[in-house]
Amino acid sequence: MSKVYIFLADGFEEVEGLTVVDLLRRAQEEVVTVSVMGRKNITGSHKIQVQADALFEETDFSDGKLLVLPGGMPGTLHLKEHEGLTELLKKWNEDNKMMAAICAAPTVFGGLGFLQGKTAVCYSGMEEGLTGAVTGAGPVAVDGNITTSRGVGTAIDFSLSLIEQLQDKEKAEEIKKSIIYRLF
Repeated sequence: MSKVYIFLADGFEEVEGLTVVDLLRRAQEEVVTVSVMGRKNITGSHKIQVQADALFEETDFSDGKLLVLPGGMPGTLHLKEHEGLTELLKKWNEDNKMMAAICAAPTVFGGLGFLQGKTAVCYSGMEEGLTGAVTGAGPVAVDGNITTSRGVGTAIDFSLSLIEQLQDKEKAEEIKKSIIYRLF
């Protein structure tokens, strides 16, 4: 089974990272959290301790189908500065494989030149980091192999969009109903 890899760094936004893990696992996706800090124990931006499943250096991503970058500060900066992750993202983009980022993390894609001419969204006020992108208006933007989203308040929409892309609209609706999201 192909895997979804979510990258964690100290200062990541916990809701953005863990909502994706939770909802994709509910959809029966195999999700692996990967630390880029050289240790499995990660401290989120709100001091919540999280244990990553794997270390970047010890992970073979050849069985992956989606890479996800949660936002938060300084988590996004740690992701941006990690050379191994940067090289992996470049390879995935060249191969037109699925990648997603939320909040400040779409600026990682912008900095690497992935958003040229694509529609993208990010945390309000960080749009200048979306180099070459057309700034979208909604909570989530999907353009080609790249999905971006705005922040904590859009984490469920982001996750449901990923489920729809990985599986189908019916599965996303099933998960949406199971968590009683926007049913009233």
